[in-house]
Amino acid sequence: MTRSRGFTLIEMAIVLVIITILIGGLAMPLSAQIQARRIAETRQTLQEAQNALQGFAMMTGVASGPNGTAFLPCPDTTGDGTEKRNGTGDCTNSVNGVSYGWFPWVTLGTAPQDAWGNRLRYVVISQFAKSGTGGGFHLSSGTPGNPIHICSTLSCSPSPLANNVAFALISHGHNGWGALSVNGATLAAPSGPDEAENLASNPTLVMRAPTPPGSALGEFDDLVTWVSQPVLAGLVCPPKGSGSGSDCGW
Repeated sequence: MTRSRGFTLIEMAIVLVIITILIGGLAMPLSAQIQARRIAETRQTLQEAQNALQGFAMMTGVASGPNGTAFLPCPDTTGDGTEKRNGTGDCTNSVNGVSYGWFPWVTLGTAPQDAWGNRLRYVVISQFAKSGTGGGFHLSSGTPGNPIHICSTLSCSPSPLANNVAFALISHGHNGWGALSVNGATLAAPSGPDEAENLASNPTLVMRAPTPPGSALGEFDDLVTWVSQPVLAGLVCPPKGSGSGSDCGW
């Protein structure tokens, strides 16, 4: 009489261990691929937000007529996606000549969040976002007051990556520390000093390679993009091709 033979518990345990190892080996690359895709999506969102800000400035420059000034939108400070300015045209949340808040996605009609479901942070020179008398910018404008500058370290040594920055946009990355979620919740404060710097109301912003928790430099995965005042003014009103001056009459 032939007896059928099944798997022993030891054999089944070995098979389960092998399957677990195989799944684990596949999961890590898949997770890395997902994160890479989200980073790429967020970079695209940042670029679209940057283009929208430049388009806003172009429209205000055209509307002001010859010898007029262009201006940028103010940050959103309540989380509803609309810019916030007072009756004189000034942004409502300004510190030492720089305005801070969230990207006004409703005002500009763009994507409301990064790939991790968090709002973009928006920092702008207050005068460049002022719509009233004495505000805005034109081709010959210098950067007033305390200019925004982008650094690769908290100490900004040896020198800034970019100076005379008109505005900057920040995604708080995969960890999302300090970000405002689409549900209106403010996530936990960052543990890394460079990520904390990108939340502080001062003109120094940090953009560098990501580092994991426990790194000597602190955890960091923010994504930052920016435009300088000369570049912005040139985009909004490029110089005439035949000489000095511009086609905007500035």
